[in-house]
Amino acid sequence: MCICVNCAYVDQCVTYHAVEHQHQQPHLTDTPTFEPVSPSINVNIRSRAEVIEMEWDVVGCESFALEMGRWSRLRPGEPVPT
Repeated sequence: MCICVNCAYVDQCVTYHAVEHQHQQPHLTDTPTFEPVSPSINVNIRSRAEVIEMEWDVVGCESFALEMGRWSRLRPGEPVPT
């Protein structure tokens, strides 16, 4: 799971914006301004029949600032991305 969902900077972060793009999800902001320090991204690749799926998760970041439930507060009622 992407650590960004519990980060204070999730709605401002250029890295999370890129992850949203990769997952073809709506952006929390169209113009992110926060450049995180040393984000680490895992890309999991799965193939099902002739379809290849890629899941991008930020698993580490020196700028991470814990704010539990930050993503959920920004998108109330929506399922948290996994």
